[in-house]
Amino acid sequence: MGSAALVSLPLMSCADNNQPKAFIDLILPAPKGGGFRDDNYWIWGSSVIKGEDGKYHMFASRWSKDVGFGCWVTNSEVVRAVADTPVGPYVFEEVVLPVRGKEFFDGMCTHNPRIIKYKDKYLLYYFGTTYDFSQPTKENPSVPKENWDEAWMNKRIGLAISDSIYGPWERVDKPVIEPRPGHWDASITSNPAPAVDPKTGNILLMYKSSVDRKPPLLLGVSMASSPKGEYKRLSEEPVFRFETPDNHRIDVEDPYIWWAGDHYEAVIKDRSGEICGEEGGGIHVWSEDGVKWNLFEQVKAYSRHIEWDDGTKTHQNHFERPFVLIEDGKPTHLFAAVGSGPEAWKFENTWNMVIPLKH
Repeated sequence: MGSAALVSLPLMSCADNNQPKAFIDLILPAPKGGGFRDDNYWIWGSSVIKGEDGKYHMFASRWSKDVGFGCWVTNSEVVRAVADTPVGPYVFEEVVLPVRGKEFFDGMCTHNPRIIKYKDKYLLYYFGTTYDFSQPTKENPSVPKENWDEAWMNKRIGLAISDSIYGPWERVDKPVIEPRPGHWDASITSNPAPAVDPKTGNILLMYKSSVDRKPPLLLGVSMASSPKGEYKRLSEEPVFRFETPDNHRIDVEDPYIWWAGDHYEAVIKDRSGEICGEEGGGIHVWSEDGVKWNLFEQVKAYSRHIEWDDGTKTHQNHFERPFVLIEDGKPTHLFAAVGSGPEAWKFENTWNMVIPLKH
């Protein structure tokens, strides 16, 4: 396993005999017709919750295929799709977070949503951005590099709140947490991963950032006592940091966190594969406080090698934005953004797939 090459690994193997079965052993064949797709749109990153109506509601990112896949940072909008079962297929219902004006920090693009229930409220976390140039269109679909960089550097985590899964959604007009000049998280705040601690009612929020636009991508943690409360950083330093003997920096991203009864668990994308042994595969970690994270003894959580319910197998170029549906405290389904195409990031179509889990 690739982790043997690590110089510094601030995670400890869990030797507890009561630890749960290896996450990857829970994975079942994926239904070919499941998940959410629309051939007219690029579809990305999902987050699913059971609504007050008993149906399953997926919040996802989409943007028109009139522009290229790379326009996720300029054209994405958060939408809601619905299904009677967790597997789906999910049917589009509405745009939840549309363009609302360049004067807002999230006024031109919303992306990578995470939905959670907090007491009697639905909390929808996401990142948003704004920029001064014109949004790409079918007639002008390209984004000059300097414009793309501007939109990327303006990424900030936002929050929308509703009493109902159907809205209306109150969007908070300021970012949940800002970058810190001169620190490891100086560039952006992005890709929120929230979880509620039922013992305290506090909201743990993990976020992604970096010193600048160059790797490594790093993860920090904050906590708030209420949705609109101040999100205070729990550590001055990133919570995951890995290096190899030749100073090659290993980074992880796109965590999904849940409360597992007396501790937090998470699945996280291993970008290089030097932790779980597969580039772009996932790792399974746990923590008592959300700050000090530990590797499960069987660390690999999922693979890009997919077995489908018709007996076929594929190797996905990417398996991104992992999300785990938790019901009655147990993981029941794994979701991810995937695509088809000739090579990495050269997509013809993208969609959100779903994998049932043994439970």
